[in-house]
Amino acid sequence: MLNDEDLSKLRKAGKVAAEARSLGMDMVKEGVKLYDVAQEVEGYIRSKGCGLAFPCNISINEVAAHYTPCVDDKKVFEKGDVVKVDCGSELDGYVGDTAGTVEVGTKNHRSLIEASKNARDAVVEFLAAGTPINEIGRVVEMSMARDGFKPIKNLCGHQIKQYNLHAGLSIPSYNDGNTNRIMPGMIIAVEPFATNGGGAVLNGQPGNIVRILRERKLEDPKSQEFFEYIKAEFKSFPFCARSCDFPDAEKHVKNLLRHGVLSSYAQLIEVRKGIVSQHEHTFYITGERAEVTTLP
Repeated sequence: MLNDEDLSKLRKAGKVAAEARSLGMDMVKEGVKLYDVAQEVEGYIRSKGCGLAFPCNISINEVAAHYTPCVDDKKVFEKGDVVKVDCGSELDGYVGDTAGTVEVGTKNHRSLIEASKNARDAVVEFLAAGTPINEIGRVVEMSMARDGFKPIKNLCGHQIKQYNLHAGLSIPSYNDGNTNRIMPGMIIAVEPFATNGGGAVLNGQPGNIVRILRERKLEDPKSQEFFEYIKAEFKSFPFCARSCDFPDAEKHVKNLLRHGVLSSYAQLIEVRKGIVSQHEHTFYITGERAEVTTLP
């Protein structure tokens, strides 16, 4: 179990992430740049004294996850887009990870968006210490089926530990038969993805989100300086060049990718190009009822 000081950090990170998520979702309008939303979301997190647990993901329609705009990205939201805003804040390594979905100017996919939200909220009602992992997935899948949609089975929620965004357990959105139980003191992100497609994602082209893969001494002094900067600024968390306060960050990221120091995350695309919605909360497991930390 977390001590009072660490629990306070977890709660603050969660609250800040939730506020940033709401800010980003409110900004999603026809003609607005994805870049502007990502910058505002991340700027808000930093303004509240938190670091970025990962770059703000703004994934549209059949792209389920891992799209974040680059520095010169001109892409804007278009009428009818189904937009996932997924953001995370960290305070001394304690993370708030949260997401929501909005539709731009239409209501064609309102029931799909409600399906992921209803599934997430169904988990809120019963998650506690001792809950079997497969029970979470069973409830998510049943909730989505009632709403007429499928979960994406190869996208899971995850356990979170200090400075470790994806630690230990995976939390599937279907009954995978895993009867291991959620234990007191765990931090869990539950993020059901709903789709009207095939119910799985494939790797698309590499995105702008990267992580440190290995330590390596770099011959170029500027590249080494940049590497030291990202270790200090982002620790073990994923990041992108847009989020770096460092000259020529995009060039340095590409260089470190070539040298195998960084690894990039592929954009995740629904297998049948179905539309995808996502809702996510972070939970702290205490006992009879899990505490949702990602509420504004």
